[in-house]
Amino acid sequence: MKVKVVKIAGDNIVFDNGVILSSDHESDCCESHYLSFNDLTIKDFEGLEFDLESEDFFERIEGYGIALNPLEGFPVRIPGYGYNNGYYSSNLTLLLEGNGFNKKFDISECQDIDWN
Repeated sequence: MKVKVVKIAGDNIVFDNGVILSSDHESDCCESHYLSFNDLTIKDFEGLEFDLESEDFFERIEGYGIALNPLEGFPVRIPGYGYNNGYYSSNLTLLLEGNGFNKKFDISECQDIDWN
């Protein structure tokens, strides 16, 4: 199934089939972990199609974030960030939800963490 990105919000990406890609972290008191979609534009995805049913639709980039891999063309990188004092969890999950999708991927190592 080929899909295209139709909307980018501060905390997710929406595909033309209604599937939403986002990140999730169960936050405690003094920490935060997330993928940042803020610097992406719809132009970054112009002409790109993705197969969300394939396990290769994204690549983990340790210490940075993820790359969305289109069927043809260059990957689109999405940075991950975290702030943690070392006491709380740095777990980060990539979510694909909607239109029959409910997939979760551990991407905890895919973020630049500020350990204070």
